[in-house]
Amino acid sequence: MTARLSVALHAVSVRRGDTWALRDISLSLKAGERWALIGGNGAGKTQLLKLLGTDVWPTPTGREARVYRIGRRRVDLSAAKQRMAYIGAELQDKYARYDWNPTVCDLLATGLHGTDLLLQPVTFEEHRRIAKMLRLCSLTHLQNRRFLSLSYGQKRLGLLARGLVQNPDWLLLDEFYNGLDVDYRRRIDRILEHARRRGQSWVAAAHRAMDVPRGTRGLIELHAGRLHSVTRLRGANLARLAAHADENPRPRSAMRVKDTSKPELGAANGKVLLRIAGADLYVEYRAVLRDVNWQVRQGEHWAVFGANGTGKSSFLKLLYGDLSPALGGKIERSGFPFGTPIEAWKRQVGYVSPELQTDYAVNVTVLDLVMSGRYASIGMSDAPTPADKRHALRWLKFFALTSFATRRPRELSYGQLRRALFARALASDPRILLLDEPLTGLDPRQRATMKRLLERLMTEDRTLIIAVHHPEDLPRGMTHALHLHKRRAHAIEFHSAT
Repeated sequence: MTARLSVALHAVSVRRGDTWALRDISLSLKAGERWALIGGNGAGKTQLLKLLGTDVWPTPTGREARVYRIGRRRVDLSAAKQRMAYIGAELQDKYARYDWNPTVCDLLATGLHGTDLLLQPVTFEEHRRIAKMLRLCSLTHLQNRRFLSLSYGQKRLGLLARGLVQNPDWLLLDEFYNGLDVDYRRRIDRILEHARRRGQSWVAAAHRAMDVPRGTRGLIELHAGRLHSVTRLRGANLARLAAHADENPRPRSAMRVKDTSKPELGAANGKVLLRIAGADLYVEYRAVLRDVNWQVRQGEHWAVFGANGTGKSSFLKLLYGDLSPALGGKIERSGFPFGTPIEAWKRQVGYVSPELQTDYAVNVTVLDLVMSGRYASIGMSDAPTPADKRHALRWLKFFALTSFATRRPRELSYGQLRRALFARALASDPRILLLDEPLTGLDPRQRATMKRLLERLMTEDRTLIIAVHHPEDLPRGMTHALHLHKRRAHAIEFHSAT
């Protein structure tokens, strides 16, 4: 078997501004090992992965060392980088941020070439390797599709194929399972098992036990940028992680598809806040949803379920106003007659989504980010008012982000930025909250805090519409549920945990 890469860090630290993201990390990772990396938001998991992958440079302290070897032979950083593949939500967001839109086939070719964009023709041998990886990842039927037109799960699978096609020694998986349904998780398990049999290694950052890849044998735990423990992964570790994440083998809610021969439009009482009638929804000329008939009344709280690619995010964008129904469909918003500028509606609605997190890789402060929620804008176009600052600072304090007010969004961890987007959504005192996988990227403590907040908001005459994969990510008190499947929206019976 071909010799593979090992990594050794000694007293390595990384400083970001006036904060130490990592401090005095000493770690030895041998070829063929597979590690889970855990820790709370801001613990330094992403920075450690990037440090291992040579994308982050240690802050000079005079003590630091970072050594890569193949067998006993030491290799330089450029050679080591070619043997490592970083994959995670941040990489996925990067394609949307810069509007990089290669075909899936060309996406894999960039993995072979080690570039972000395809800069040279693909050879016959490279085409052969790409075709083999497409088959392994069950992506052959998508090889000519544009990356940005794929579903969330298809994008994640495409990036995994891009990483694997270069035959790396190490996979650096940053919250890799986030936002994926059961089917995609099983497909990725199968692909990673193939990598394990080939002798490939990984370090996988995770907040949930279910997000630790099968075959993982070691556990690295970070706390506030420092190495808390390095140990063999045991069942007790996973049980503790599952308990903290509120994972339960038994569902917190019971669901059953209703008889859809009679339209399910919600409770008989309460003012209608939103109504959709006969709506078809297309995204980039592809049909996403057909003949949607649905309404939400005041006092109702809806969960939206569905596999990756069934249109959950697009449905929320339709409600928010970023997408419109095809000709013939109608969407009515209470208090906003036809012809009202959509911006007026958006100022009454709080919105959190992975796409919004991508949009906020802009050069604004976190304080400006939160204040912009009062105007449904990306950043502030005018000078903020005292009320803007007062509302923003209130929510920054609530989410323990006051000390980050002058930072830029990209200086935050993924989970910290998600909390900042929650603060932005609440800064306008919205009556409706549209939340797309809102707890993605949050550690167990933050998820528990967020669920308690959502439960409190539900008692304040606000309406919540939440798209999730995991029922345990829902707050108590949800009243209704919608299931998206095969381009149709079906109301389902739903009994929320109490």
